[in-house]
Amino acid sequence: MKVLVVIAREGFRDEEYFKPKAALEAAGHLVVTAAGQAGPARGKLGGQAAAEISLAEAEIGDYAGLVFVGGPGATGYFEDSRALDLAGRAWSRGLVVAAICIAPGILARAGVLAGRRATVFPGEEIDVLKAAGAEYQDRPVVVDGRLITANGPEAADDFGRALVRALADQAAGRK
Repeated sequence: MKVLVVIAREGFRDEEYFKPKAALEAAGHLVVTAAGQAGPARGKLGGQAAAEISLAEAEIGDYAGLVFVGGPGATGYFEDSRALDLAGRAWSRGLVVAAICIAPGILARAGVLAGRRATVFPGEEIDVLKAAGAEYQDRPVVVDGRLITANGPEAADDFGRALVRALADQAAGRK
């Protein structure tokens, strides 16, 4: 299965990208990395990645899952209509949708979290989640069906494992 992972071109959180990506690839998934624009990307801690496609090029029907990576650069997607539309379309199509660190704020702004359990990096985004109708949970990783959220870099390994499980459940027809 193909999974679309969205990072910021500048300032994605390294662990939140590289660890889940490794878990997905180890499970046999093809990870396609996207950003606002295709091209080289640099993590907050200096990690190097490449956005293979831009958000405008992403055809959500080609993927089984959508993941938004956090880090300071992710705030650029809070008001990005392409990112918000992508999240909404992925959710309405029944894909696994996930976000880590501050990135659950993208899902909140896209209307995906209403009536769902979710977590986010401690701070002002907690209020954003609640205002969007989410039931905020102060836990490292929260799985609510095909919605997966995590609260930061320390949760990156568990987040990756939760993604792999959710995609396996989706492939097997379980919700």
